[in-house]
Amino acid sequence: MTSGTSPTGALSRQNVFVRDLTASIVVFLVAMPLCMGIAVASGVPPEKGLITGIIGGIVVGALAGSPLQVSGPAAGLAVIVFELVRQYGMMALGPILLIAGAIQFFAGVARLGGWFRAISPAVVHGMLAGIGILILIGQFHVLFDDLPKPNGVENLLAIPVSLWRLFTESHSTASAFTAGIITILSMLAWERFRPTSMRLIPGALVGVVLATLVAYGLQLNLTRVNVPESIFSSLSWPTWAGFTDLLSPQFIATALAVAFIASAETLLSAAAVDRMHDGVRTDYNKELRAQGVGNFLCGAVGALPMTGVIVRSSANVQAGAMTRASTIMHGVWILAFVLGLPWLLREIPMASLAGVLVVTGWRLVSLDHVKHLYQHYGVMPALIWASTLFMVVTTDLLTGVLTGLVLSLVELLPHLRNLKLDVQVDRHDAHVELQLQGRATFLSLPGLTNILDNLPRDSRVRLNLAGLAQLDHTCAEVLADWIQRRRKAGTQLEVAGVDHQHASNLHRRLLEVATA
Repeated sequence: MTSGTSPTGALSRQNVFVRDLTASIVVFLVAMPLCMGIAVASGVPPEKGLITGIIGGIVVGALAGSPLQVSGPAAGLAVIVFELVRQYGMMALGPILLIAGAIQFFAGVARLGGWFRAISPAVVHGMLAGIGILILIGQFHVLFDDLPKPNGVENLLAIPVSLWRLFTESHSTASAFTAGIITILSMLAWERFRPTSMRLIPGALVGVVLATLVAYGLQLNLTRVNVPESIFSSLSWPTWAGFTDLLSPQFIATALAVAFIASAETLLSAAAVDRMHDGVRTDYNKELRAQGVGNFLCGAVGALPMTGVIVRSSANVQAGAMTRASTIMHGVWILAFVLGLPWLLREIPMASLAGVLVVTGWRLVSLDHVKHLYQHYGVMPALIWASTLFMVVTTDLLTGVLTGLVLSLVELLPHLRNLKLDVQVDRHDAHVELQLQGRATFLSLPGLTNILDNLPRDSRVRLNLAGLAQLDHTCAEVLADWIQRRRKAGTQLEVAGVDHQHASNLHRRLLEVATA
């Protein structure tokens, strides 16, 4: 866990810089294959993902409300971008991102960051699992030197055809499959057996390097990454014709979906990053404004949309990053590599990047999340997770998310007459009594999280739930995370007012966390 010590405290400025420099190199090595792979999965040239990684590192890194979070192209938006590009072409990407970025920026100005935290974890994880399946089955075909199909159902139905091509078609199919399998097996083997002294070297990098060396050494006939000599030649500015389409309701709806999903994924990642270290907490509204600026700039140059991304962010924390300088420097390394060594990127097999994304997609489909929801919160959250996943895979991302949100509202139907939550904070010197009375639902989360985050860190806290008539799984999960984080920081915390014998699953979850 990264220390919460200030750079001006126990660690000298020189030591802080060294740790940030080391972490930035690790994040750069993780980010390079992911930036290109996510671009390919989105149906755009690899350099579009690299440009987004550069903007996410240098610009958003300097403005971010979560100093240790890394921003860049995200798997969570690959599916919606692929569909957008297929329907409207790449020229539509710029105008839509200009709108989405502006929406995010003004949402941050209006201090709406807390509302994104109120999205049910069942919806978020169901969405991510559905995206994982779509990426996996789409990139499966790239392993065979083919292109993904237009939607998830067609990709599923075409799997036997791709497998059959391995035995009946050209040498390039077998060569691509070989490169992809080398990448996948190398990634998995490295992450399982790598020496402790080399734990910071990412498996994705090892897999891509090995596959590239094999393809180069054997002169395999397969499709390779195609990047221009100068990345600046790939910049594309929005045209007036593109702006005329902004009046279309469907265009506006797509921009809203991009802004919503990007914001939700960013703030989910930021909350996860906060649990990994004891340093500065995330300012969610500042983070939203930074992401808005980043996506607006990506729209201005025709790049991919960005979010805060957990894989690169966790690598940043685990590598010992102390300040936002690490994130900024990783963007500088991407820029320097693309400017200085574009010929090296052109040796990478496309199937190797597909292999990285197959593993990434599989890991997004985490059954641990739905098991956790079912065991602690019952059938309804698990049903929300499954319904969101199913609709994402069979229809589209926006429909899946809306389905999950509607089902989340169904949980409130029996309590519509009174959804009020009163939070009373009584301070007595070094002791704080926090009493919750009424119904704690996701609708009351923005106010509740604001109170929780502003409680003094050096106080003993007693959380009294005696007056709580209802607690939904979204509130229970946020409270459980808050309890765990405070206890790790050394806060003495007690949960009171719950009858152990008659406690609901939700209350028991808080008791388990508080007494762990």
